[in-house]
Amino acid sequence: MNSNFYTPQTEDDFSKARNKALFNEIQHFMAPDEASLISFTDIKSLLKPKNEIYMGMKTIPVSKIVGSEGRYKDFDNQFFPKRNFLKERWEHVDEAAIQSITLPPIKVYELAGLYFVRDGNHRVSVAKIRGTEFIDAEVVSLQSEIKLKPTDTLNGMIRQIIFYEKRVFYTETNFGDITDFWRLDFSTAGQYDVVYNHILTHKYYLNMKRTDEISMEDAIVSWYTTVYSPIIDVIRKDHIMHYFKHHTESDLYVWIIKYWDELKKKFGNDFKLNDAVTSFKRKKRIGVLNKMINIFQRILLKRSIRTN
Repeated sequence: MNSNFYTPQTEDDFSKARNKALFNEIQHFMAPDEASLISFTDIKSLLKPKNEIYMGMKTIPVSKIVGSEGRYKDFDNQFFPKRNFLKERWEHVDEAAIQSITLPPIKVYELAGLYFVRDGNHRVSVAKIRGTEFIDAEVVSLQSEIKLKPTDTLNGMIRQIIFYEKRVFYTETNFGDITDFWRLDFSTAGQYDVVYNHILTHKYYLNMKRTDEISMEDAIVSWYTTVYSPIIDVIRKDHIMHYFKHHTESDLYVWIIKYWDELKKKFGNDFKLNDAVTSFKRKKRIGVLNKMINIFQRILLKRSIRTN
């Protein structure tokens, strides 16, 4: 096929695909990440799969291809092309589809029941836009306990991961039945492991003052009533959530504990929790103020440049 030859059909198809990408970008102008294709590296770092298994050739659902290993900046979350330099290759693939020419299988990673393109992003883009249901692929599977549903955004996938982590934490620790508290929620993945380690550390220190081993159930009750709840009470009393509207109280608990540990290393173990919370709030307030000042300065600079 002549590399410089484009049919009116392929020209029109690429133009429609680019326009859809532009429209998608405009729709998500205030939240551009929601229109971004999911990065395989980002998901891999969240799920931390254990082993890779070569699965060979398979026919996979196009609807379950949700991301890319290396070309996630070239296509949007619908696999619409975001760059004009993709035109030539995209139209070649489209022409092959029009003429029913069989192309080599794509290469993908399978992770958590979804697929991420290693090679063949243009073929996936054309397949998605043409409504193709299945595509041949060479599959390498990364082993993970969690299974995810197809989603258009990284945040959607993260929410699924957090929900899975919460279910596992509550099931394995019986935390909800023990404390009657079911709102231990986070906005980022991996935090339930942090809390579990906090409970184990708390249990360790409790055992230092006892001759008999404290049960995990008693350790959970003690941690919840003497560590977690008092910090949440201070967070509410000082209205700290005002500065973290897109996060949860449990997020702040984890951050404050980490910040408190840093202060104790700097000023000694006698540094009080309430003082750490006050310092944390002051630090955040100053950060918000500085951010507002920087935004204001940029606006003034832009106006100055336009005036001159």
